[in-house]
Amino acid sequence: MHAGGFYSAGSREGTKKQSTMRGYKKPTVSIIGASGYSGAELAKILLRHPSVKLERLYAHTQAGKKMQDIYPAIDTDIVLESYGGATDSDIYFLALPHGEALKLLPSLAEAGKTVIDLSGDFRLKNHEEHLKFYSREKDPAAVLTYAMPELYHDDIRLAKVVSNPGCYATSIILGIAPLVKKPVKDASVTSVCCTAISGLSGAGKSAKVELSFSEMSGNVRAYKAGMHQHTPEILQALDTDTLNPAFNFMFTPMIAPLVRGIYTVLNIQLEKHLTVSQIREHFREFYRSAPFVRIRNTMTEVQHVAYTNFCDIHIAESSENGTAVIITAIDNLVKGAAGQAVQNMNIMLGYDETLGIL
Repeated sequence: MHAGGFYSAGSREGTKKQSTMRGYKKPTVSIIGASGYSGAELAKILLRHPSVKLERLYAHTQAGKKMQDIYPAIDTDIVLESYGGATDSDIYFLALPHGEALKLLPSLAEAGKTVIDLSGDFRLKNHEEHLKFYSREKDPAAVLTYAMPELYHDDIRLAKVVSNPGCYATSIILGIAPLVKKPVKDASVTSVCCTAISGLSGAGKSAKVELSFSEMSGNVRAYKAGMHQHTPEILQALDTDTLNPAFNFMFTPMIAPLVRGIYTVLNIQLEKHLTVSQIREHFREFYRSAPFVRIRNTMTEVQHVAYTNFCDIHIAESSENGTAVIITAIDNLVKGAAGQAVQNMNIMLGYDETLGIL
């Protein structure tokens, strides 16, 4: 998925990935939207990254405050600023609400900056799907390279501006992709039914009564069944769409009283029966070059991946009728957002993709 329209001008070609930014000084980085959970997670990772320098942190309502005053665990003296259009850093991460990056990214791309956008503004190629699932118009050309390293590593390596995957999308796509992208002979996927439970941080930092402790303690709630905005993103990455899907697909997201994490149960119907061992080995081969995907022999749990950039996958069951049950777990703020964004930055700059994350 290469960038379309006026966004394609910033792509790298061939060996040009050896950027001049890798000369005598570390590339400088700014985060726009640094006061939210994903922005704060980005700041934590980038402050310890050995090959870039975190330069500026931008926020709206929190401008003027020290980052450490908002997040005491983040050891920095950087003061949050209002963003006024500056393009003096080499790299920009956009950790903004949906719709905001559409306004800011074009000028950064035109200035030749490396940009990683964490919103859904540039993920979908189909304009109809974007309008339906995000309830807002956008320029049909506003599409960027979809930056899921395990599937599109080479596209990311050549890109200058990319769209980071969504959290639910990451947990679901990685649990299905080997069976769709490289299907086992005569065992094509005919339907997928998935339920994914997210921690409350996935809803962002703004206060909502329905997400308060008194509402969510001891509670689990489903929402947006069949209509979550990550649905078209998931199908697009699996080479189909919601308008004419290649297989039946149903996604029910849920929230639970966790701070972070996404736990996904996938019921995948195949045209023929494959054993658990066959599926497990197929997944291991598919992800053999993916440093952050772990195929587990035993049941995975959220606590196994919390605060890491790993996606753990367990093939739980495969029945004689061809139904496979696959479980995935990620940290929604790391592999589902900030960690994957830094992984993409590393690939774009020609660094080892694990640098500063492991």
